[in-house]
Amino acid sequence: MMKRSVVLVVLVILVALLVVDVGNPQYGFFAKVDAGYVGIVEHFGKIRDETLQPGFHLTGYFEHVRPVDVRIQKHEYVMEAFSSDIQQVNLTTVINLNISPEHAPKLYTTVGMNYQSAIVEPRLLENTKIVVSKYTAEDLVSNREILSNEVLEKMKADLDQYGIVVTSVSIANIDFTDSFEAAVEAKQVATQNKQRAKTEQEQQTIEAQQQAERKKIAAQAEAEVKKVDADAEAYAAKVRAEAQAEANKKISESLTQELIEYNKIQRWNGQMPVFQGTGTPIVDMRDILSTKTE
Repeated sequence: MMKRSVVLVVLVILVALLVVDVGNPQYGFFAKVDAGYVGIVEHFGKIRDETLQPGFHLTGYFEHVRPVDVRIQKHEYVMEAFSSDIQQVNLTTVINLNISPEHAPKLYTTVGMNYQSAIVEPRLLENTKIVVSKYTAEDLVSNREILSNEVLEKMKADLDQYGIVVTSVSIANIDFTDSFEAAVEAKQVATQNKQRAKTEQEQQTIEAQQQAERKKIAAQAEAEVKKVDADAEAYAAKVRAEAQAEANKKISESLTQELIEYNKIQRWNGQMPVFQGTGTPIVDMRDILSTKTE
């Protein structure tokens, strides 16, 4: 009878423990790990090196299973930094990270589950300030992607030892003081005006060059026309001279002394020449003729 009572008590205790285990599967003989988590097994304060994967697991009754989220988590931080030219910069930085499943026990033991505030935020603030201080305020805006990559590399190097995997870092927003933004805007306006004036000057120069080139082409064309006309005139004169020379040559070749005398006779008007002589002095024949007449 007593043995039966002992067995009954034991059964009652086992049923009660089983009910407690089912109601709270983190304690007892069974443990449940949800998808996206791993289970860290703690036995009287001691942490196992191995983690439990998602699903149901058989554990010791005095072992406690702590779920750890190993999914990628997004954290956004607003911070203040200074550029290399001592300009105040307000940044919004977004970091995506997750806990490496196999290193979850080490992180839980060395840092704890408040790792975001314990190490992520301080390291991100420090690394961002270091990177920002390398650039001028103007360069920060145009090199946002480079800034993000530099901060990412620094965060990877710092958090890898804790089993935290950093997948990305993004500088989501960069703000400056109102006075600096006004100065930048004024500089941009001045640069635009300068560029516009330079463009207009270049356009005027091009137009002047084109006009000068047109005048040059016109002058060359006019000179070419004159040269062609002069060449044509010279050629015509040459042809005329050659023709005249040929004619004179033919006339000269056809002349005879008899023909010359004949032409003299044909052309003589019957009067004696007034002046005649073959050399110096020339004799005035009128005086001689008048004397003979008297």
